[in-house]
Amino acid sequence: MEKKVPMRTCIACRSEKNKRELIRVVKSGDEIKLDLTGRANGRGAYVCNDKECIAKLKKGKLLNRAFSCQVSDEVYDAITEEFLGQEK
Repeated sequence: MEKKVPMRTCIACRSEKNKRELIRVVKSGDEIKLDLTGRANGRGAYVCNDKECIAKLKKGKLLNRAFSCQVSDEVYDAITEEFLGQEK
């Protein structure tokens, strides 16, 4: 029997992709950060592993809707910075 591949939807471009191709952003308590392992506790939202979707995330303040709370610009900046750092 073939193993089922988990699919997730990017909150920026709304395309459905394999879970392993996407980056998870996790909200655990009051902290919101990138979850590069995909295993951190908390509410997760997925975004494509490319600059355009990361830019859309900040421009449209998409985490506010995904996590049903106000997310500060500092959090978006930290996520963008962390993404660019792990991209190299």
